[in-house]
Amino acid sequence: MDIELVIVTGLSGSGKSIAVAALEDIGFFCADNMPPELIRTFVQLILNAQDRKKKVAVVTDVRVGGSSFHELFDALTQLDAMNCPYKLLFMDAADEVLCRRFKETRRKHPLIDQYGGSILDAVEAERNILLPARQIADYVIDTSDIGATACKNRVNALFLDNPRDIMHIRCVSFGYKYGIPFDADLVFDLRCLPNPFYIPELKRLTGLEQPVQEFVMRWPQARELEPKLFGLIDYLIPLYREEGKSQLVIALGCTGGKHRSVVFTQRLQAHLAAKDLPNDLNHRDIEK
Repeated sequence: MDIELVIVTGLSGSGKSIAVAALEDIGFFCADNMPPELIRTFVQLILNAQDRKKKVAVVTDVRVGGSSFHELFDALTQLDAMNCPYKLLFMDAADEVLCRRFKETRRKHPLIDQYGGSILDAVEAERNILLPARQIADYVIDTSDIGATACKNRVNALFLDNPRDIMHIRCVSFGYKYGIPFDADLVFDLRCLPNPFYIPELKRLTGLEQPVQEFVMRWPQARELEPKLFGLIDYLIPLYREEGKSQLVIALGCTGGKHRSVVFTQRLQAHLAAKDLPNDLNHRDIEK
């Protein structure tokens, strides 16, 4: 079947929400708190949909009820009968870590009412319910000693074909007279370079046209700036990727957003593409 299905389960407080967020960032369609008996129906609906999702993840755990959760194994048998491949991801953490997380966040454990308000007893009971699922899991991520970023990185390493695709880069040119892009992560000011606007034959052109490109890159300031600027960006990208950032917006600005910023943004996009880094291009103010 032309579908990649991940079933996420595990202990409450172990990081399932972080795992789901990571899966969504890399293109999975995610459904949370899915009763096991509905998994087969849900998958069938996905397969029958005209705009079929290629990557799907469902989360099921004891929030559906301990007795209902045991139906997960019937659901897995049904998926096998459908010849629908799947991977079972189990999120785990030590009991004392889970208890501490619930106390720190002041969230209510889904089983706590059944155990007289004891978090530890609720965690232990949940672990016993989930033990059979952990034993057959394809992947287990223990978050006892790792933070959210490391957890996301582990999910990405498991389910991303190319780890370099974890972060998408947007290259944006803009004009300062219209304001800095509100979603920009990195902003570089190119108003220090000679301005083609003051050349009559170039004024009405844009940085997409060769005469403007030749003018901008004619100057030693631009030729010296380019490797230094791109070198800094090359250095920063892996740091942002390791931090778990899913999108990086790099904005390059000049006065009107038509000439210098467009030229450098075009060249930056080509530079990133040559390194096989996922990116797109937007000249925000070129038509203004």
